[in-house]
Amino acid sequence: MSTVTGTSGEDRSDYTRAESREIRRRSLRLLGSLVTPLRLQLVLAAIVLVISTALRVAGPALVGWGIANALPAVRAEADWMPTILVVIIFLITAVGGAALIGWYAVVAARLTQAVMLDLRKRIFLHTQRLSLEFHESYTSGRIISRQTSDLDTIRELLDGGLNELVSGLLYGGFTLVALLLLDWQSGLILAAMGIPLYFLMRWFYLRSQVVYRESRVISAKVIVKFVESMTGIRAVKAFRKEPANDREFGGLSSDYRDVNMRSIRLFGTFEPGMMALASVSLALVVFWGGFRVTSGALELGFLLSAVLYVRNFFAPMQEVAFFLNSYQSATAALEKVSGVLEESPTVPDPAKPVDLWEARGHLRFEDVTFGYSDDRTILPDFALDIPAGQTIALVGTTGAGKSTLAKLIARFYDPTRGRLTLDGVDLRQLHPKDLRRAIVMVTQEAYLFSGTVADNIALGKPDATLDEIQAAARAVGAHAFIERLPDGYATDVNKRGGRVSAGQRQLISFARAFLADPAVLILDEATASLDIPSERQIQEALGTLLADRTAIIIAHRLSTVAIADRVLVMEHGRIIEDDTPAALIAGTGKFAQLHSAWRESLV
Repeated sequence: MSTVTGTSGEDRSDYTRAESREIRRRSLRLLGSLVTPLRLQLVLAAIVLVISTALRVAGPALVGWGIANALPAVRAEADWMPTILVVIIFLITAVGGAALIGWYAVVAARLTQAVMLDLRKRIFLHTQRLSLEFHESYTSGRIISRQTSDLDTIRELLDGGLNELVSGLLYGGFTLVALLLLDWQSGLILAAMGIPLYFLMRWFYLRSQVVYRESRVISAKVIVKFVESMTGIRAVKAFRKEPANDREFGGLSSDYRDVNMRSIRLFGTFEPGMMALASVSLALVVFWGGFRVTSGALELGFLLSAVLYVRNFFAPMQEVAFFLNSYQSATAALEKVSGVLEESPTVPDPAKPVDLWEARGHLRFEDVTFGYSDDRTILPDFALDIPAGQTIALVGTTGAGKSTLAKLIARFYDPTRGRLTLDGVDLRQLHPKDLRRAIVMVTQEAYLFSGTVADNIALGKPDATLDEIQAAARAVGAHAFIERLPDGYATDVNKRGGRVSAGQRQLISFARAFLADPAVLILDEATASLDIPSERQIQEALGTLLADRTAIIIAHRLSTVAIADRVLVMEHGRIIEDDTPAALIAGTGKFAQLHSAWRESLV
């Protein structure tokens, strides 16, 4: 960053251009990887398109030849054979061209759908593999935008825009060649008019490039604002954010309208310019051709063919312009999608994983230093040994590093320095399947997926029987309320668990953890959303849940801490107290003060 900050405006411009080139190369690499497996279908589509275009271009030449040669034969010799022959050939080229265009449309559609299927799966699979750090910094609205509006824009390009470009350029090129062969003088006039046409299209391309990129950015902001407002609708209503949201969304919508109006004004200039060039070209060809017809240097029929070719040349150029419209938008979308796919997991899977078939749960922090991407150190030179089967309670003020410690144990993040081991194996070397089986984290959110209650409990053990699922629910005290649901364990919890209360969702998440049977269980504020009766119910179940496994409990409610074998009081990423709950309560340290304040709050 320092090298960029101190550079001149020209150097900064070069840096930006270099960055833009790299983004384009990245997008082209992605596009190449998508179409390479389909190259045989691409060759087939190209052959079909070339033949169909050649057949379509032959029409005006046949009309001109028929007028110049076939009709005079009828008048002079009453010979209808040339006319019939021309009509038959014309029909064959017309029908054949139409049939091949239809075939090409099917082949192109299959190609588009194959590319979109591959790309859609890549985005989903890759974003799932990315580490928690990415998802905590990249909003859900932006991810949804990549998977929806950006992919739709790319599909529109492949489905229609690219077809318009290829067929338009081919048709225009074939038309110019045919006109040069038929009447080289009219062909030269058309070629000369191609020069201002080139400058007009280049102007449109450069101007629209900026507009459409801005359009994609603002479109994404509109989606993000809408998704975040609807996702957090409870907070919006609780804090009366509706008026502020209305103003912000209205402003974004106005910006989106303005950028769309600028693109419309671009077309409002480009299309009349295109029509003017077409009219001037046609007038010149008719004028010069008419002069030659009167002098006998050109047949009237071939002049008609030249007029048809000139009109046909400019018609696909309009399609090329529409492609530029789609291309600008799709290029910006492809850049954003390729940017996501270029992201690498900050917590990568090991190259040579170590198997740990049966974990005991012995955790050890060895001189661990950790800080997030903002370079702020959270855990400085942290050392801790947690024997297998021990229940640890982490206590401390907000920002002390408790949740960070839990995320490191769950390997959502890796230490910046030092190492964290499970039964002597560095977590960075442990096989992912063994890691996920050995360590389970239950958070305050208690997320439930759409599906039945049984499906959600069996999340960590998909092959579990109904008896095993019910046993897990009984162990944590969830069986009774589940049985009272409309369909019991077969009740669909609806999106985000909308059919059950926050406390019931938490109980289901406890049952899920119990069924997974991990060696290490992390409870990160897992009882925060429970009411007092539910918490007492959980307290009774925690004895069963935590038995014979290592447990790390993060809780502000000190009633939960009481069941721990050992309490660690954290402050600024360091352990300042470490002892049994009873010993710390009897002392005069930080935990004793917290416990005293908690008891007073109960009174």
